[in-house]
Amino acid sequence: MTLLFGGFGGVGTPPTLVDCLIESGVKDVRLIGNDAGFPWIGIGKFVCLKRAVSLVASHIGSNPIAGQLMHDGELKVEFSPQGILNERIRSGGVGLNGFLTEIGKGTLLAENKPIVTIDGKEYLYEAPLTGDIGIVYAKKADPFGNLVFDKTARNNNPLIAMAAKTTIAEVEEIVEWGALDPEEIIVPGAYINYVVASRGINWKWIWEIRGN
Repeated sequence: MTLLFGGFGGVGTPPTLVDCLIESGVKDVRLIGNDAGFPWIGIGKFVCLKRAVSLVASHIGSNPIAGQLMHDGELKVEFSPQGILNERIRSGGVGLNGFLTEIGKGTLLAENKPIVTIDGKEYLYEAPLTGDIGIVYAKKADPFGNLVFDKTARNNNPLIAMAAKTTIAEVEEIVEWGALDPEEIIVPGAYINYVVASRGINWKWIWEIRGN
């Protein structure tokens, strides 16, 4: 399966859902998200347990274990510049068939990507990204799944919510119908399939991974 996850360095990555993934024993997952988190924060905990086979991300520098797994051939990593990565996810979410860009042209990022010439200029074709499951993190949700975010913890979560076939939102607070101001809703409930209450950071897993 392909799993899209929200978050930036762990901020905005749903901690409870990551712990559930770990506890479930699921493995051989293809991951798409901004980065590899830290060894003990965000999706990094899942990566460090060697449960992912590949990762599409903008960087993995904050997780040296992910870097070692890539070096050892145990984790296939595709790097995509952050803006390009988010636009690829957005394209998948809104039904576009990718886009053209000059970013990355003439570099390693251009390997195996089609080149399109328009008016004498060459562009790289960037394919859209979608996933089977998307996990996102929000501050509040109502029973319909409308989401409100907390400042920068919003990051790429709205894009992830659109690009997955099934999206699960972990939220700090579930409020009653009509409690959310329509002007503060960032992700409409039409994109959300399930809402779960957050149990916060699982310090058990943090301790175990740090200890290892």
